[in-house]
Amino acid sequence: MQAPKLIIIGRDGILNRFRDDHVKDPAEFEPLPGALQAVARLNHAGWHVVVATNQAGIGRGMIDMAAVNAVHRHMMKLLAAQGGRLDAIFFCPHAPEDDCACRKPLPGMMREIGERYGVDLATVPMVADTLRDLQAAQAAGCRPHLVRTGRAALVHEAELAQWQQTVPGTVVHADLAALAEHLLGGGAAPVSS
Repeated sequence: MQAPKLIIIGRDGILNRFRDDHVKDPAEFEPLPGALQAVARLNHAGWHVVVATNQAGIGRGMIDMAAVNAVHRHMMKLLAAQGGRLDAIFFCPHAPEDDCACRKPLPGMMREIGERYGVDLATVPMVADTLRDLQAAQAAGCRPHLVRTGRAALVHEAELAQWQQTVPGTVVHADLAALAEHLLGGGAAPVSS
């Protein structure tokens, strides 16, 4: 049996607008332009899309599991309306000081995803909008991709170049739609690599 075509993406800053105060309610989940449609395009081309996201708001007591589940149900409903879906959502509920193995930049979540799907992570693109998530991709052995949305939209070219030196092989795209176009062979050239 052949392993599925799998892509791992972050949530905040990639699918939806990043909020410093966390997405605590479905009404605060604001999809980025073209992001949900990009997931649908990947799905229709046979890709399994899995989210890996740090949700430190849980560990800090800012949001509970019922609220996280409500946000994710809302996100899935919005995706379904665009003809897309996520195969799974993996998240780290810990605060940074909890010293867990699943919080990015550590590779725990990605390794769990690889095991669940029976894939070699070296074949899996991982989409990030932060250096921390690029480092998680590197630590897990995934192919690192950066989208210039979310937190990466605020990064100057010199800092971006430093990120690419820190995580060699990082391919940079304008957004998730451009990344999907790149993966699907539609000719959208990466911003840089």
